[in-house]
Amino acid sequence: MEAGSTVSAVRSQRVVVEDEIRPALITIRDGKIQKILPDPGATLHTAGEVLDVGNCVVMPGIVDCHVHVNEPGRTAWEGYRTATRAAAAGGVTTIVDMPLNSIPPTTTLVNFHEKLQAATGQCYVDTSFWGGVIPGNQLELRPMVQAGVAGFKCFLIHSGVDEFPHVRDTDLHSVMRQLQGTESVLLFHAEKEVLQPQADNDDPCEYSTFLRSRPDVMEIEAIHMVTELCLQYQVRCHIVHLSSAQSLELIQTARQAGAPLTVETTHHYLTLSAEDVPSGATQFKCCPPIRGKANQEQLWSALRAGDIDMVVSDHSPCTPNLKHLDRGDFTQAWGGISSLQFGLPLFWSSACKRGFSIPEVVRLLCKKPAQLCRLDNKKGSLTPGHDADLVIWDPEKEFTVKEENIHHKNKLTPYLGFTLLGEVRGSIVRGKLVYFNGSFSSQPLGQCLLLNNILAQAAL
Repeated sequence: MEAGSTVSAVRSQRVVVEDEIRPALITIRDGKIQKILPDPGATLHTAGEVLDVGNCVVMPGIVDCHVHVNEPGRTAWEGYRTATRAAAAGGVTTIVDMPLNSIPPTTTLVNFHEKLQAATGQCYVDTSFWGGVIPGNQLELRPMVQAGVAGFKCFLIHSGVDEFPHVRDTDLHSVMRQLQGTESVLLFHAEKEVLQPQADNDDPCEYSTFLRSRPDVMEIEAIHMVTELCLQYQVRCHIVHLSSAQSLELIQTARQAGAPLTVETTHHYLTLSAEDVPSGATQFKCCPPIRGKANQEQLWSALRAGDIDMVVSDHSPCTPNLKHLDRGDFTQAWGGISSLQFGLPLFWSSACKRGFSIPEVVRLLCKKPAQLCRLDNKKGSLTPGHDADLVIWDPEKEFTVKEENIHHKNKLTPYLGFTLLGEVRGSIVRGKLVYFNGSFSSQPLGQCLLLNNILAQAAL
């Protein structure tokens, strides 16, 4: 079967059905999962060929709800065509695009329509959209909710781009009042500026210099504010890219008090550690920063305990010159890591060593992200009636990350040369084989997902 084909049924000896892995045959009709039959050897008449993937694992397509595509406006950094090809090659069948760093940012209804126009016809996987909260745009929020954004993102510190300024306390109270009753969610880049001494002789090429400039207390102060707002207004809130385990106690206390609060972490915080970042290796820079190994183990323990809800990529690419690799200056380099294509093997390479199961991978990379953006009535699990979004992968197969097998636009990533466990063989989006054995469908087959339409269909 070739990439681009319509798939009527998928057979495997290892299909993730709820919390177990078993032989099964998944039948597909009109882009939806029709049935999951327990006997893969059963005779079944379908309208097309059965895709038999042997012993490869078949599980729900990954939902990556933290992706910076940057189109329109900064397509030299990334674009829908390249980002979604990378997603498909990594088993990601749905992305949710952040409201920055595109120009214009997705902070008004007019800008959202421009974003939709840029994305239409370019996506290899399904794509949903976050709106943005900046000072003074609170009256744009409800119109964007009605237009179909999945929720909103704000910063409590400079975002890195001037066209997406961070919000203050007064802005947030206005925003919370606007979002009450909408069932929408507000995402926080949870760092706040704190006064701290600066050493004049710190070497900007040493990672430790950058790490000291973004201490744990910046996250703690921000998350303290978020938990208070969440409890006061009872609006769903979400902490993006948690890096500091020191904030977990605050989050647990707020949840116990009734805060509708969720939290994510990223592949780079679970895979990379501050002790291993070489001097001048600015491809490792991200915000919040990669912290130490002891902190990393605490993040893994929180995942195990359910205190962190999900794992995402925070794919934040840029052009190579913005990383200042020639100077190796961490203080001037763009803060962002590209990993959209490699999220599943990055996570599995570390998770399997810590005793995580493949059904737990589904919970953290598929189910919980789908729930966050209210796509769980059609994405994130193998359920009859849901979209036939599947990833086919070999959890025992090793491969090495090389420039020639990277599909996002700029090949700069800290994972170059890494040997990872878990090779993606294929991705199916609504019954279409968009990626298979290194080849892509000849045309983009993904759709732009508008939440208002999805919720209306679910209500029928």
